[in-house]
Amino acid sequence: MPHSPRVALYARYSSDHQREASIEDQLRLCRERCAKEGWTVTAVYKDSAVSGASLLRPGIQALIEAARRGQFDMIVAEAMDRLSRDQEDIAGLYKRMEFAGVRITTLSEGEINNLHVGLKGTMNALFLKDLADKTRRGLRGRVEAGKSGGGNSYGYDVLKKLGEDGDPLRGERVINQREADVISRIFRDYADGASPRAIAYQLNEDQISGPRGRDWGQSTINGNRQRGTGILNNELYIGRMVWNRLRYIKDPETGKRISRPNPEEDWIIKDVPHHRLVDQGLWDAVKARQGTLDQRRPMQDNNALGGYRRAKYLLSGLLKCGKCGGGFSMYSRTHVACSTRRNKGTCDNALTMDRQSLEATVMEGLKSRLMEPAYFREFCAEYTRDINRSRKAQVASLAAQRREYDKIDKEVDKLVDALCQGIPAAKVKDRMITLEQRKGDLEIILSQAAVPAPLLHPNMADAYAEKLERLTDSLNDPEILTQASETLRSLIEAVILLPVGDRLEIELVGDLAGILHFVDPTKNTATDKSGRRQFPLVAGIGFEPMTFRL
Repeated sequence: MPHSPRVALYARYSSDHQREASIEDQLRLCRERCAKEGWTVTAVYKDSAVSGASLLRPGIQALIEAARRGQFDMIVAEAMDRLSRDQEDIAGLYKRMEFAGVRITTLSEGEINNLHVGLKGTMNALFLKDLADKTRRGLRGRVEAGKSGGGNSYGYDVLKKLGEDGDPLRGERVINQREADVISRIFRDYADGASPRAIAYQLNEDQISGPRGRDWGQSTINGNRQRGTGILNNELYIGRMVWNRLRYIKDPETGKRISRPNPEEDWIIKDVPHHRLVDQGLWDAVKARQGTLDQRRPMQDNNALGGYRRAKYLLSGLLKCGKCGGGFSMYSRTHVACSTRRNKGTCDNALTMDRQSLEATVMEGLKSRLMEPAYFREFCAEYTRDINRSRKAQVASLAAQRREYDKIDKEVDKLVDALCQGIPAAKVKDRMITLEQRKGDLEIILSQAAVPAPLLHPNMADAYAEKLERLTDSLNDPEILTQASETLRSLIEAVILLPVGDRLEIELVGDLAGILHFVDPTKNTATDKSGRRQFPLVAGIGFEPMTFRL
């Protein structure tokens, strides 16, 4: 007797013309369909106020991971576009579900097959393009009328009022005089020779909030001249509104929006003199100083520091300030320093450290400390305790399920014997159906029972040290520096530089679970929501990273 399929429901609403109640509306319709078909709902996944143009959504990612682990047999959603509107993503999702043996059914399209994926995926992609084109046409019309084409600049407030027809007026701005005074101050200070970093320091010192209430940074002020970003490059401050300077496209790998400059002939420029905050003479003085600095830059780019600024180092992105929690980055050819202090002046950690010495200390710490016998024994003991607890509960549960399965099997045999002896089928039909359904469920549970978790090999510490030695040697080869850096990230979560007196102490946060994968990459490891590795064969067991000073 076929068992009732286990169903996972998925619902999503985007933030444009839908509301949170849309999620519950979708789920209610899906539940009604499942009840009608006799399907068992075992899980619900949802994403609120998230676009369907990317799979980088927490709800859909959790659904994919659960499907991979065999937690349900079918996905039910209102329509395919709830899962994804992107052609590549919907095709990839369908492939993953097909591999996992999970069917996809929607209320609009029915059971999804390759034809749906091809045709509907194309239709959804065309819908997104058409929606983007219509949005841009609407924004352009607003810009042509001298109104904002989206977003708001520091120095202005959005004017909220209704038109004659009762609808909100969109794109209206008014000058925020307090912020306008700050804009004028920034332009005057820069024209007088102050650097963007010094200006940001002083604004933060004076407790003047920056855009969106954040601290000021030098990049907020300086921006990028070619892209028209940053306070010093915003032409709206001289009553000139430039729209369509940039276009935004989604990186297919990360799902993040990336800006690209448009050719100047595509820009839409409107004069809005009532929005001017900076007089022309002051603006011209700022542009003249920027031009002078631009002429010096080619010479600077030829020196070692110019090249270093864009280099990627072994510990890039891992260094953290122990005082403010911000990042550490290169501030000279040889030393790293707190980025928050350099850019905003809001951290008092003024200590620096030689980059090469730091890297050498961290690598030595990984070799000699992270697999130190005391640490490794502690890890093995905790790992063994967790495995034993898990095995004990798992064995007890499986034993009870096997006993139930055997009991059902015997009862079914007795009912079959009764039928053979002439008992009317109507008397045993309902009981037989119930037993067969439960038997089918138990068969699935028992067939998917996890195998025992692997034990730690006593020579693991030696194997780790040998591999790390080879990794250290490979760091001298610039061609594989990126690969080596990625390998290192599987062992380190953060390198915290903590000021103690007149020196920086190094605190290394290492991922011992990641070490198991580093030593034996054939062992499959999964990641939890925080990104830490877990052992998939031990239900519910995760290992906190170990922290120690070097």
